[in-house]
Amino acid sequence: MSGDYYTVFLREIQVVGFRGERENMVRAAALVSGDGAKLQAILDSMYFKEIPDFELVAVISSAKDTYAMKRALNAGVPAYVVDPELFPNSTSHSMAIANKLRDMDIELVILAGYDLPLGVVPYQFKNRIIGTFPALYPAFEDTEGDIQRAVLERGVKVTGATAYFADADGRVGSIILQRAVEVKPDDTPETLGRRVLEEAEWRILSQAVSLYCAGKLSVRGNRVLIEK
Repeated sequence: MSGDYYTVFLREIQVVGFRGERENMVRAAALVSGDGAKLQAILDSMYFKEIPDFELVAVISSAKDTYAMKRALNAGVPAYVVDPELFPNSTSHSMAIANKLRDMDIELVILAGYDLPLGVVPYQFKNRIIGTFPALYPAFEDTEGDIQRAVLERGVKVTGATAYFADADGRVGSIILQRAVEVKPDDTPETLGRRVLEEAEWRILSQAVSLYCAGKLSVRGNRVLIEK
């Protein structure tokens, strides 16, 4: 990988995004930890220009040599590593990520398969962190381990995915979008998980980012309002 791209290191309505005609693109960064399957949805949407006024400036990984970084570099997006092993605790690691985001003048943070605590990042990017949850939140919110296995064991007939703004703890906060997926009789955790990813998470992640960039999202309390 090129050294140029690979670096270690009130009840009032709150409008999020930008309303009106933009002069500048939304500068976004994606946080990743693994294979980057969710990241690919954003890269594809960017390639086909499906998200208005959007620029993915960087991908930041918590681990070296992840496939997510290869996806980013193949798409021409700079990739960086902020290795948690180089920091004394998770707070200092999250501060390093927050500093990197500020240094790059990032407006929007996308959780594209990031599995570490966000720490201080949500405090500095309130209602500017978008992620997905592989079920119809709040269903299975306290599940530890494989959510799709828990879905099948519970006998659920319909599951899906949720796009959300991260709350102050980096968990699911205000819900932006949800999409349902039917559970089939012969599903396994693997087949169901793949279908939830492809039919729901990929779609609503890109849609949520698009709505943000178009300035169509407002937050009132815990509710996200979408302008038609």
